[in-house]
Amino acid sequence: MTSTVLTHISGLVTNDPSQGDGTPLGLVRDAAVVIDGDRVVWTGGSARAPAADRAVDAGGRAVLPGFVDSHSHLLFAGDRTEEFNARMSGRPYTAGGIRTTVAATRAATDEELAAGLVRHLDEALRQGTTTFETKSGYGLTVADEARALAVAAGLTDELTFLGAHVVPPEYEDDPAGYVALVTGPMLDACAPYARWIDVFCERGAFDGDQARAVLTAGKAKGLLPRVHANQLGPGPGVRLAVELDAASADHCTHLDDADVDALAAGNTVATLLPGAEFSTRAPWPDARRLLDAGVTVALSTDCNPGSSYTSSMAFCVALAVRDMGMTPDEAVRAATAGGAAALRRTDVGRIAPGARADLLLLDAPSHVHLAYRPGVPLAAGVWRRGVRVV
Repeated sequence: MTSTVLTHISGLVTNDPSQGDGTPLGLVRDAAVVIDGDRVVWTGGSARAPAADRAVDAGGRAVLPGFVDSHSHLLFAGDRTEEFNARMSGRPYTAGGIRTTVAATRAATDEELAAGLVRHLDEALRQGTTTFETKSGYGLTVADEARALAVAAGLTDELTFLGAHVVPPEYEDDPAGYVALVTGPMLDACAPYARWIDVFCERGAFDGDQARAVLTAGKAKGLLPRVHANQLGPGPGVRLAVELDAASADHCTHLDDADVDALAAGNTVATLLPGAEFSTRAPWPDARRLLDAGVTVALSTDCNPGSSYTSSMAFCVALAVRDMGMTPDEAVRAATAGGAAALRRTDVGRIAPGARADLLLLDAPSHVHLAYRPGVPLAAGVWRRGVRVV
């Protein structure tokens, strides 16, 4: 194990309010960081930095924690370019949506699923994402859901069982039978691979009672809940998430005052996914309303082949600032510490002694450039678990 010191950092985002300027970002000017093995062991002013085995001069550039992407759907096969093209061109398209991806995923080999997952994870890593959550949900049979999670085991940090994504065609006339499958044999087969259980609680997917049954069964198997909630319209998803102490209610596009009050009073993070609104031209979530109410907010990509095919957390930061009422500081914190909170992790999403050494060096003097220069590849260096990978 060797140590590394990064010096002459123009602005170090620590996400520790006890450091630096005392804001939620804990911004330290003219800073340094020391990494030893896979951990951060020291932060402070560059002039006071202790010696290390190797040195990296940041050259007046900014450093922030690696992005924490707490919501993605990367276990899939196939392509839905034509669906996106039709939607953006104002033409009708009825080729099947999620069911198109389900058919392609079922037909794919394990090797093809693994190759697609690795490609997307590498793509995200090159852009500064160092913690990844991903879900099943495109198999929707016992065998296909279990094999997807088995393929992903060891390749990503956080795995979620999402058998309750949609009701597959073979159960179209028997949704109760499908819920029984998800909460019985499918859960039994998938629980050994996953940490989380998720459900798409939405009109046209699963109602509140069905979602409760799925999440309660998962909790009984030791899985922690998270919920796709209130994306397409008002519904019970957010309040169910808070009631069951879900780590995260994801999307949160259509909220009433009771939803916001519930989030503010509970421990559930509101995870916003602006890539989905960008790709579907849906209304933007009101992040300002949530933040002003004291809700913890995360940003994530929702990377999936149908409604948000982006792996760029930086892009989501820019969208959140431009269209969701967030300041650049708030959006950066939501994409790092917020994502960590949505995964109930304290070892990532911050730069402080004891934290995992996941760092993003920007080719820019400030983290604000993530929103100021949208679409520009700014990742000049990425460390994951103390190893420089970019």
